[in-house]
Amino acid sequence: MDKWSKEKRSEVMSKIRSKDTKPEKKLRSLLFSRGLRFRIHSKKLPGTPDIVLAKYKTVIFVHGCFWHYHKECRDGRIPDTNSLFWETKLSRNISRDNKNQREIVELGWKVIVVWECKIKKATDDFVDDLVLTIKS
Repeated sequence: MDKWSKEKRSEVMSKIRSKDTKPEKKLRSLLFSRGLRFRIHSKKLPGTPDIVLAKYKTVIFVHGCFWHYHKECRDGRIPDTNSLFWETKLSRNISRDNKNQREIVELGWKVIVVWECKIKKATDDFVDDLVLTIKS
């Protein structure tokens, strides 16, 4: 049983953003502070990547742990309420992610996926490794 009423759950879910989320903004800030320049949400590439580093022909997708079903994370789980709906929805999200990433790679770009939980705990080493991956 959901702890909120249907109306309250609907209100909460309607406020969830699809772009310019806190993890996205934090990662952009970290990359910018390391001297990287980028564009955001390019509609010219499949899946509208969150960060596009054209100089390095690299895109970054910032995935929310719940919405993209990060199985290694506490937030990456199927809710107990309306499980069948969520399982179907999250499976479609994963399929769409994989398709978009394949298409971007076929266009000759490098794809990096960064999970929300990793950004929340981001250390200097994490950011340094990410910058190194981008530049390699």
